[in-house]
This record gives sequence, structure tokens and C-alpha cells, in this order.
Amino acid sequence: MFHVGGARSALFNWAVARQATDGRFVLRIEDTDQARNKPEWVEGIITALASIGISETDPTFEGPYFQSSNAAAHTAAALGLFDEGKAYYCDCKREQVIERTGKPDGGYDGYCRERGLTAAAGRLLRFRTPDSGETVVADRIRGATAFPNAAIEDFGIARGDGSPLFLLANTVDDVEQKITLVIRGEEHLTNAGKQQLLWEALGQTPPAWAHLPVIVNEARKKLSKRRDKVALEDYLAEGYLPAAMTNYLMLLGWGPRDNGTEIRPYAELEAQFDIADVNKANAFFDVAKLRAFNGDYIRALDPSAFIDACQPWLQAPHAPWAATDFDPSVFATVAPLAQSRIAVLGEITANVDFLFLPEPAVDEAAWSKAMKPGAADMLAAAATQLASVDWNAEAIRAGIETAAATQGLKLGKAQAPVRVAITGRTIGLPLFESIEVLGRERTLARIEAAKAKLT
Repeated sequence: MFHVGGARSALFNWAVARQATDGRFVLRIEDTDQARNKPEWVEGIITALASIGISETDPTFEGPYFQSSNAAAHTAAALGLFDEGKAYYCDCKREQVIERTGKPDGGYDGYCRERGLTAAAGRLLRFRTPDSGETVVADRIRGATAFPNAAIEDFGIARGDGSPLFLLANTVDDVEQKITLVIRGEEHLTNAGKQQLLWEALGQTPPAWAHLPVIVNEARKKLSKRRDKVALEDYLAEGYLPAAMTNYLMLLGWGPRDNGTEIRPYAELEAQFDIADVNKANAFFDVAKLRAFNGDYIRALDPSAFIDACQPWLQAPHAPWAATDFDPSVFATVAPLAQSRIAVLGEITANVDFLFLPEPAVDEAAWSKAMKPGAADMLAAAATQLASVDWNAEAIRAGIETAAATQGLKLGKAQAPVRVAITGRTIGLPLFESIEVLGRERTLARIEAAKAKLT
């Protein structure tokens, strides 16, 4: 599944690529780990990117490339570094390193540097890092970050069978694909020092770097798929609009210089985006704010577009009613009422199910709250009034007000048992308009059924 952090990184890359003359956004699938590589997952990435406006049909889009197809170049680079004395083979086990150094959390101690080992099963090819000096990563967000070379362990770049590890494969692919700017998450900043050493060892000029702030939850912990909802697809499946998601993700760690409204078309955000303006501090993924964004986007939809957008949630498996009981014209009547209230498209189902189910789906907590002593009398009074009033929202309201007066109740209190009897819930679409659409016969039948249940 496509992590929202990956989606944010992709959008920032996309904005920079589209601003540049002949800029290219490069999608590379790092598929050398076969256990984590399936064609449908690749297609899922491409589909997820397209949902936020990053389309493979756009001239700015390049790829997808597959890392596995460049294996020969990776192997050649590894062997070249070995032949030049810039890498060496190591057969040390982790336990042996700890025994020698006494540091369970320490790095590799360089024991095999001068042993002259050759390639063999179980041996790791390590890059020989410089013993002195420092590697300075010029980061467009964080400024110059210096890594003392003596503190960088001799890291692995290939296995004994010649297959590359991430750092080498990633660097070789970047070199061959002429990558000039790498925009990625902050967790890769420590890798940048190692990769910059590899670029230089391969005789190449390193790219520019930009490491984005971590995205955190409300507890200010890094978003985790084990603890948080992090998949872009999950949010879209709930009914968050792609445009709202794109807008919100663009503002995670960055904001427009004009300090104008946050809710604006992507084109405006792209035009103002500057990677140097990205904040160094962690970015809070505020679901409540995302809901508010999405609600604004829903209310801005053309009515017909809103109806179209709701369709997935009006059909199986989301809809609890039989397909033959759904009436598009009835839904079109109440759609404007729902559009002004829901924040996520998936909420539409529970707001309109009372219209298409034979009986309302009663929420027991709502029933207990609304059906207090005297509720049966209020329902009886409401039924009496609704049996003869003109059938429009205004007359229905007046009838229930009259019924409430006979029970010594204000309209707000009187509405609760009527609403639960008709819709099964204490909250939802405007009550009087809902009753009008439901019709007199079904309304009275539901009131009578609720009254019978109470008595």
C-alpha cells in the first residue's frame, strides 16, 4: 500500500520536476527483494500516484524503471570498486565484531580490510570509507550536514554472490539515470553521506539532496503502519477526495509564501513551491484537519459531481439495502442536504439508508438516549398531526411543533424520538425534509412501529 509519507514525497518531487525546464519525475521500482515484489503492488503504486495527479501519461513522468533490470551494472560497479581497492570482502559475523569491540551497538571495526579475502559465499563486500576528513552533504532543506568519515563504518555494498545491496544499487541507478536532485524522507539522511562517498568513488558528481521532515501522529510519533492508518488507498476508499488529499499532503511541512488560504488548487501550490522553504520540524498528520479540508472540497463540488462521487457508497458492498430498493431520483432529492453536512463521502451511506431500507437500522445507543419516558406519547401526538398535514417540510415542522406543544415540550426535545423512529439515529439529514422525502405512509408506519416497541 502507498504510504501517505511516500505520497507527500512524490508530490514535492513532482512539483520540482514540473517547475524545471525539461524536468523529469523518475519512478524507479526497487524490486531486488523478491519477497516484497509483486506486479500488482507495482500497479498499485502507479494507480495511487495517478490518483493524486502524478500520471504516467504526463511528459514529466519517466518510468517506471525496475532496479532488477540493471543488475549487470550493479555487479560491474561492485567488482570495479573491489579491483580499485575501494572495497574488500569480509567474512565476519556480528557476534565476532561485538566480541572484538565490546560494543553491541557499535559499527564494523574494519577487521578484514587487509586480509585480502576474495568473493565467496557468505562474504560481504564492504566499501572502504576514508579514515579522516569529513563528508559534507549540502541539503537544500537542512543546510550543510557534516559526517566525520572516521565515524562512518565500512558499510556493505554487495553479497558474496555479487548481488548488490541497497546503497550501491540505488547509487548506480541514480548515476545511470542522471538524477540531479534526490528528495526523500529524513530517515535517509544518514545514507546520504555513504551514498555521496559511493558517487565520488565511482568518479561521479553527487546530486543535490533534500531530506523531508518526518510525518508524525498526534502523539508526535512517526507514522507507523502498525499503529496508524497510513495507506493513501485507505483514505481514498473511505471517501477522501483525491484533490483534498493532494492539497493537504502538499502542506505537510511546507506552506505558500503568500500566507493565503490553505485550500487552493494544486496548480497554485505547485507554482509557489520551493524545496528550500520546507520546514525542518516534524510535520503533524492531523486527521481532523484533513476531514475539514475534505468537507470543504465536498461542498465545493457541483451537485451532479457530488452525486457521481457518492456512487461507490450507494452500491454493494457498502450499501446495506437491496439494489432494487435504491431510487436514484430520491437520492438526487436529498443529495444537496447531505452535501452540506458530510465530511467524507463514505458517510453518505448512513445518512440516507433510512430511505432505502424497509425498516430503519436502529442504533441502540440512539434509541436509549431518545426514547425516554413520555416518548410514546410524543410519537402518538406526532402521528396524529402528520396524518393530516400538507406533505411538505414546512407543514411537517409545524405539525410536529403542535404535537410538541401538547406534550409540553420544545421542538428540540420533541424531535429526538421522532428522528430515531424514522431514521434509527439521533443525527443525520434535516428531519422535516427527510420526512417529506420518505413519504407519509412510511413515516406513519415507522412511528407506529416505534410506539409499539415502547409500549
